[in-house]
Amino acid sequence: MIVPRVLYWDASAIVSAIVRDERSDRVEDLVSRDATHLVSSLAWAETHAVVARAERDGRLAPVLCDAARDALNAPLWRRANIAPDWNIVANLARSRALRGADLWHLATAKTLLADIPELLFVSFDQRLVDAATEAGLTLA
Repeated sequence: MIVPRVLYWDASAIVSAIVRDERSDRVEDLVSRDATHLVSSLAWAETHAVVARAERDGRLAPVLCDAARDALNAPLWRRANIAPDWNIVANLARSRALRGADLWHLATAKTLLADIPELLFVSFDQRLVDAATEAGLTLA
């Protein structure tokens, strides 16, 4: 029996999926997987902020920013209005040195893991990857 996969994406990974960069080849493999690709409202907002900042700063042409926004709206991404368990946030905050958004992503993934044991975590933020591994999440 094949277990369906659920990939929880943080913004660092989503950006590499919608804007070509040095990690895009790795992301192409993940995107092509038969899986549910979860994007939280926080990751959605962070990704839009990154694209808008790149456009304002002139690091990315407007046409490429529009293409990135279109890619973010693709049916591949399953938008999830989810929030982490408050106790998980508090416990992880005591044991991990993470920025607020990273703590939120980690706690949200841990919260989902209780109901979705096949969940895989996708991030390119090394500090967050290390914390996710220490917290018992499986990386994609």
